[in-house]
Amino acid sequence: MNPASPTGRGLVLGGGGVTGVAWETGLLLGLAEAGSDLTGADLFVGTSAGSVVAAQVTSGTPLEQLYAAQVAEASGEIAARLSGAMLLRLVLALAWPGDRQRARARLGRAALRAKTVPAAERLAVIAHRLPSHAWPAQRLIITAVDAETGIAVAFTKDSGVDLVDAVAASCAVPLVWPPVTIKGHHYMDGGMRSTANAHLAKGCARVVVIAPLPAAARRADSPAAQVAALGSDVRAIIISPDAAARAAIGRNVLDPAQRAAAAQAGRRQAATVADQVRQVWS
Repeated sequence: MNPASPTGRGLVLGGGGVTGVAWETGLLLGLAEAGSDLTGADLFVGTSAGSVVAAQVTSGTPLEQLYAAQVAEASGEIAARLSGAMLLRLVLALAWPGDRQRARARLGRAALRAKTVPAAERLAVIAHRLPSHAWPAQRLIITAVDAETGIAVAFTKDSGVDLVDAVAASCAVPLVWPPVTIKGHHYMDGGMRSTANAHLAKGCARVVVIAPLPAAARRADSPAAQVAALGSDVRAIIISPDAAARAAIGRNVLDPAQRAAAAQAGRRQAATVADQVRQVWS
């Protein structure tokens, strides 16, 4: 028996810090203004920053309103920085030869020992980001990683997990933010498995991947490799920040002060990829 042909449209939203949330939001608004509204996708896959955007757009909140929040001065965000030492530690943990799950677990143990802001304070920031705290009617997958075991998980509305907790877990950058406790387990950033987790769009015929961070410590975990593995009969496109957007985002993706510039750059960039997106999505 031949496997079923892929059907439906999937929107994959990758990780990229607080500026990633802003850039993705601006890009989505710009694409909608150009005639390609991706918020009607059949499946949303959200990782880290992308989990925030996915939860926001599936809440029914207009893109214009979400964009306005990104360019507004007040944000309710906590400023942070991923230091060079932290970044090196993350890259080494994820690129180290051997079992990837064990490498993630090793990183997770370090995250559990790290001194960060209180978990409740970070959870309040995530709750503030989401217009609705209820899982949407649309199919939404939010990725995270079990900090003790290194096992990648995919939360859905059938997981029995609060949406705010799921998004907070997906955004829990190790060594920067505290892992999130859910049902006795501790979870950290879904980007520790892959910056986009595009493989979870398997079964969709048309896939748009919006990836603020298109690179990966291991090539097989990159958005490009994951999209290629979806199959030759899948129409797909990967969109990452162009040179202007990278300049607007700056070096620190965790800096709330760069939100407005990142959102505006995403909105402008949409015009350069709108035709390609339309060919995939329509």
